[in-house]
Amino acid sequence: MDTAGLLPLVIAVPLLGAAVLVAGGRRLPRIVTDALGCAFAAAPAALALLVLARVAGGGAGPYAVEWVGGWHLAGGEGVGIVLVADPLGAGLAALVSVLVVAVLAYSWHYFEEPPRRHGGAFTALILLFQAGMCGFALTGDLFNAFVFFELMGVVAYALTGYRVEESRPLHGALSFGIVNSLGGYCMLLGITLLYARTGELGLAQIGRALDGRAPDGLVLAAFVLVATGLLVKAAAVPFHFWLPDAHAVAPTPVCMLLSGVMVELGVYGVARVYWTVFSGPGGVPHPDLTRALLVIGTLTALLGALMCWRQRHIKRLLAFSTVAHTGLFLTGVAVLSPEGVSGTALYVLGHAGVKAALFGCVGVLLDRYASVDEHELYGRAGELPVTGVLFTVGGLALSGLPPFGTGLGKALAEEAAGQAAGWLPALFVLVSAVTGGAVLRVALRVFAGAGRPPRAAED
Repeated sequence: MDTAGLLPLVIAVPLLGAAVLVAGGRRLPRIVTDALGCAFAAAPAALALLVLARVAGGGAGPYAVEWVGGWHLAGGEGVGIVLVADPLGAGLAALVSVLVVAVLAYSWHYFEEPPRRHGGAFTALILLFQAGMCGFALTGDLFNAFVFFELMGVVAYALTGYRVEESRPLHGALSFGIVNSLGGYCMLLGITLLYARTGELGLAQIGRALDGRAPDGLVLAAFVLVATGLLVKAAAVPFHFWLPDAHAVAPTPVCMLLSGVMVELGVYGVARVYWTVFSGPGGVPHPDLTRALLVIGTLTALLGALMCWRQRHIKRLLAFSTVAHTGLFLTGVAVLSPEGVSGTALYVLGHAGVKAALFGCVGVLLDRYASVDEHELYGRAGELPVTGVLFTVGGLALSGLPPFGTGLGKALAEEAAGQAAGWLPALFVLVSAVTGGAVLRVALRVFAGAGRPPRAAED
């Protein structure tokens, strides 16, 4: 099968898996539903990696395009569903799928045996989440991007409030849902304005239509609305507050996906929409976008780092570190250079693995001690040396030190950002040092009992 023909399968296979588990999960033993979930997640992971290898290797050209159902362009206009795989989009789809496989493997015995009528529900939701994120990474249509955007949002709300018998997860899911729904409304309104102006929904087709027009206020308003919706999903300031609240109450495997890939997809969406639609003469000037993203990215990075250091709830601490690194990702993208994008992409890849591993360690602490409070856990986790070593290594990697992938990605993005503004490398160093230092502080106090005991420190 050619490369383009594989793209629908990357999305369809997890959707099929979710349908199978919803229909038959309650009739199957748990071990069977878990195994089926891993299999349905691993298949699109293999397909996405194959697409990435072909596109990045040049065997399929710089990108692959598939018009689902054969609804091709006619006279330069199209109404069909188009999927596009370039190295960045295919890489994100592969990252999403690989991380979902890891999360499902981690979740194998995470929950107690579910009620019979809910068998396979969690795994089915994770597969729907995978389909939404992969679809968002691969779509070449702005309205379908919104559809996948909403699919992964709705599933994320359900996963955050998965423990429906408790009030706190429901409150966290409600906050998550309200804020992200407002972002979705903004995005849909921006798409409506673009369709009214161009009569197109395909990203490339909208871009070509705008290139033949002079820039105006309606186009600028459309970009602001679409970008606002995506920045809400990215947890950028001032829309960041939903992420720590959701992480504090969501199951640990869900946190691994929220911080590992979903937030980063918001940053990717801003970059993809701008370069494909608004980067031409009829769109938004490059200097204006650079200034806007630098301001938002800097504020997000600094506020996230400050709040990260001040947390004692470990899951909220890691959530604020994600906010801080989102700011750095936005700063890397703001440079609008191939070096900045490449460095940021590598930074995102390393961050996803590190953050998933850190949340995995936190899940071990929560399972063993029923707490994720740094003060309550002071010195108690010395009996978990392997978890302590992994958590410490994660803190070092989050600091952007070599030889970790985060260090290489940070160095590339930092160098590219430094060419745009001389003070940006200092921002990268400061934010990564503070967030990594906060994680190392937790590691030393929880696993080694370093420093004064909490009560003595408070006295």
